[in-house]
Amino acid sequence: MSYWTVKTAAGTWWIRPLDGRWRVGLNDEDLGSYHKPEAALDELVRGHTFRPRNVDPRKEGIPHSFSEWTLVRLPN
Repeated sequence: MSYWTVKTAAGTWWIRPLDGRWRVGLNDEDLGSYHKPEAALDELVRGHTFRPRNVDPRKEGIPHSFSEWTLVRLPN
């Protein structure tokens, strides 16, 4: 399994697979489910996910491309 993370002042944002969908979140808070990782990223940077308390994802400087995120690869 692989997933992406990126750190900002608010904490660690992540996009990872779960039950055939792609989840997006901040630290330990799940912010939504999407059909593919690109959709999750697009919705996150546009601020269209559920919002964590007192954090606006649009103001966090979250990169718009996975090439600027950290890819975490876990052993199978």
